[in-house]
Amino acid sequence: MNNNKEKDNIRIVTYEPQYQEAFKSLNTEWISKYFEIEAADTIALDHPKEYILDKGGEIFIALLNNEAVGVCAMIKMQDDFDYEMAKMAVSPKAQGKGIGLLLGRFVIDWAAQNNATTIYLESNTQLEPAINLYYKLGFKEVKRKNSPYKRANIQMLLNLENKD
Repeated sequence: MNNNKEKDNIRIVTYEPQYQEAFKSLNTEWISKYFEIEAADTIALDHPKEYILDKGGEIFIALLNNEAVGVCAMIKMQDDFDYEMAKMAVSPKAQGKGIGLLLGRFVIDWAAQNNATTIYLESNTQLEPAINLYYKLGFKEVKRKNSPYKRANIQMLLNLENKD
């Protein structure tokens, strides 16, 4: 019963400068726990406006009782895919409440409304809950060559044209 009450207090908003610290700290927390911060992380996390927003992307913030507890970026891509879903993080204290799933569905709907047909992501199979979430959202594993991240050992694609 309490869990439903909490879900009622979750809302997703688009990025504003006031959320930059949350975007950076939530991502730094999970990356540092399992891997190391790389140059590509630093650029995106320190300069989200220039790296993501100014290039046609968007960043979404999940608020639980008005506190930023989840983030996800949609980076506009210039190659085979429309958007890359990136920098998705949910605070450990807010995990298990369905926030990742809500955020994932929200950003996919946003991409579809922005005429996207494909969403790409890179991850690491060590992050089992994240990988399971991506499969639940409809992503399929694909093979692609170069990644700017050493930690990326799985690449996934969601084709919105074939989505039920």
